Amino acid sequence: MTTQLPSILKWASEDGEFKRQVSSFRNIIKKGSQYPPAANRYHLYVSLACPWAHRTLIVRKLKGLESIIGVSVVHYYMGENGWKFSDPSVTRGATLDTVNGAEYLRELYLKTPEYTGRFTVPVLWDKETSTIVNNESSEIIRMFNSEFDEWSSNPGVTYYPDSLKDQIDEINTWIYDTINNGVYKSGFATTQQAYSKNVNQLFVSLDRVEDILSKNKFLVGNTFTEADIRLFTTIVRFDPVYHTHFKCNQKTISDSYPHILKWARTIYQMPGIAETVDMEHIKKHYYLSHKQINPYQIVPEWNGPDLSLKA
Repeated sequence: MTTQLPSILKWASEDGEFKRQVSSFRNIIKKGSQYPPAANRYHLYVSLACPWAHRTLIVRKLKGLESIIGVSVVHYYMGENGWKFSDPSVTRGATLDTVNGAEYLRELYLKTPEYTGRFTVPVLWDKETSTIVNNESSEIIRMFNSEFDEWSSNPGVTYYPDSLKDQIDEINTWIYDTINNGVYKSGFATTQQAYSKNVNQLFVSLDRVEDILSKNKFLVGNTFTEADIRLFTTIVRFDPVYHTHFKCNQKTISDSYPHILKWARTIYQMPGIAETVDMEHIKKHYYLSHKQINPYQIVPEWNGPDLSLKA
């Protein structure tokens, strides 16, 4: 009899290292392309728990695209069949799939018969061709940033300015590898060696961020950019989830990183940001879904530092 490994354990290689799946749908919305910008043509599928999906919600909000890019939100619990939609009267914050009528997110992926990967959020869906355009958050936020200004309530505002692109790309690279993905490489490691390597590198990089923010208001000087958005969604989850659940417990943001905490509060208090943060979905997703890490599904009480306080 063959014992099935829990799905998250299958994500690790033989050396115990967590391996993140590379996004498979990488089409770009651009004028003159197969997928041109248009109002009410594209639909966003997200989880409020997921930091990668959270990025897309923030940029959608900041650019004022809510009226022309709809959104569907999955239930916080991810079971054997993956992300599931839910009536908001049953699960606060979740929605039904009003575009495709799917019960599970996987049904959207399986509309592409040759697809064999995992069923991840975010998903940017094209209602006209009934297909996934893109499921890579870093690319979706750039499309939201620049390609829908005709309908944006903040046209011309950019979080990826030409003059700072090289600096943003450079900082994104190491923050993604060692912090955004570093918490997962620590929490989903299946050997002590893999865990120790990644958790130590995580805190080296958090120390590096703390030093940057001790001198600058934001990650790239005094300009709020996509680099800040991409890191914020990890930091807001750090103390309530990653510190305990993923054993990233050398330090907390609230007690050991005053400049990161001040920076996070500054962003949280920007108009529209707080309403994209749903701590119930965040905590319940991780602590209930990852039963191989938390078999009794106990959800801690603490929500982390109060980000509504003045920075």
